[in-house]
Amino acid sequence: MVKKGAPAMKVRTVEASRTVAATPDAVWSVLTDLDNAADNIRAIRKVERLAGEGYAVGVRWRETRKMFGAEATEEMEVAGVDAPTSTTVGSLSHGIYYTTEFRCELDGDATVLTVVFAGEPREQTFFQKLGWGVFGAGGMSASRKALIADLDDIAHAAESQSEA
Repeated sequence: MVKKGAPAMKVRTVEASRTVAATPDAVWSVLTDLDNAADNIRAIRKVERLAGEGYAVGVRWRETRKMFGAEATEEMEVAGVDAPTSTTVGSLSHGIYYTTEFRCELDGDATVLTVVFAGEPREQTFFQKLGWGVFGAGGMSASRKALIADLDDIAHAAESQSEA
């Protein structure tokens, strides 16, 4: 419950896109291959399935990745799927609900792959609110660099599959 007169928590987003020399199906195959994610995306160290098979709404996993020089592990869940055009993954961490939406759009013989990463404060402690207010924008800016690296890795894997 938000108190009257209290400022609303700011949702922060960052977006990045790149063209991939592969079909949307090839890109989708890489995006949704949780079992090989650590092979396809350099920042991902390990994926441990927690619930579900394949890739569908409700599939959950624990993902360990190297971010900002350190390893961090978060629980992730598929929140939306519109194969092969878009998927959304959600994760609640330290009072922030993060979503990562990937979109695949056909562009001639290629695919434009777009990622939109958003953070929405939820029930936060005072110190989490303070950190979000002070460091949130900087964290999202740094996250953009990581997202671009992920897009490059996804593109490389999809293009390699297309060449095979």
